[in-house]
Amino acid sequence: MVWNPVSGENLDLTLNLCHNSAMSTSTPYVSIQNLQKIYTIHEREAGLGAALRSLIKRKSKEVRAVDDISFSVAPGEVVGFLGPNGAGKTTTLKMLTGLLHPSGGQADVLGFTPWQRESDFLRQITLVMGQRNQLVWDIPAADSFELNRVIFGIPEDTYRQTLAELTELLDLEPLIHKPVRNLSLGERMKCEIAGALLHRPKVLFLDEPTIGLDVTAQRRIRQFVAEYNQRYGASVLLTSHYMADVEALCQRVIVIHHGRILFDGDLAALVQKFSPHKTIVVDLAPGATNGRGAEALRPFGEVVAYTEGQAVLRVPKAETAVVTTKLLTNLAINDLTIQDPPIEEVIEQVFSEG
Repeated sequence: MVWNPVSGENLDLTLNLCHNSAMSTSTPYVSIQNLQKIYTIHEREAGLGAALRSLIKRKSKEVRAVDDISFSVAPGEVVGFLGPNGAGKTTTLKMLTGLLHPSGGQADVLGFTPWQRESDFLRQITLVMGQRNQLVWDIPAADSFELNRVIFGIPEDTYRQTLAELTELLDLEPLIHKPVRNLSLGERMKCEIAGALLHRPKVLFLDEPTIGLDVTAQRRIRQFVAEYNQRYGASVLLTSHYMADVEALCQRVIVIHHGRILFDGDLAALVQKFSPHKTIVVDLAPGATNGRGAEALRPFGEVVAYTEGQAVLRVPKAETAVVTTKLLTNLAINDLTIQDPPIEEVIEQVFSEG
């Protein structure tokens, strides 16, 4: 018996690595119905008198961290799980990986009930949390990888092959023989992800995997997740505050707020449903505004940004065609581009309506 750093419990290494034979490709890899997580917290008023009264009778209230949510994730699907801090995202991922027991509802991941934390289940999933270290700080990542090989009972030949693939995909060769403490945040995060995927999990739960990374490291992680998904057909449930992650990886998004799902569907449908406006980027010819600058553009829409030679307008979606025609008719324009608003603005609109 050895300790699993993901679940915090022991694994019986006599179990094999095969996938659940009852799982067919048409069955969702992740399926939850009416899942809930309710916490009871004690309230305390300020003052000595209130403190004394609380010794006799304590007031408490329920907090619904996850409130009756249902969704599924198909084999090979990459789904963005979006919401503000405290929305219930991490709590949901912890229940789906067996780290928390729900207050109600059902969940099925690869044919298993997650909170029963069966060894065969843990061998087929992984949880990567951007703010949590799983590698041993004072030794090279390669030594932690070897420890994971033993923990998950990975055959030597399979381990070597997978490690070579991950090393190539993440460009790890210069990194894995250095003590983890000597790696930059981006380098360490690449090693963390590699260590979490050595057992070739079929479902990846990624909780803010690019948080705190620079733009180059973020892009590299996104590329890797996409390549892993394509190579192994793994399903991915991704939380991130960086919308570039979501736009690059996810066709479908689930938006959660105050523990409840506000939207579940295609990213394009989210923009279409919740964005009431379009953005028009106008490249102006010299002298197009006759020295009036942004003031010359205000009759056409809200001027979001203006520099000499370029303006960005926000216009109601229904008026886009009319405004475009007026701009081209009344101003000297070199180029004009119509864009959807940034996804961040759309998500904020979802929260405000929810």
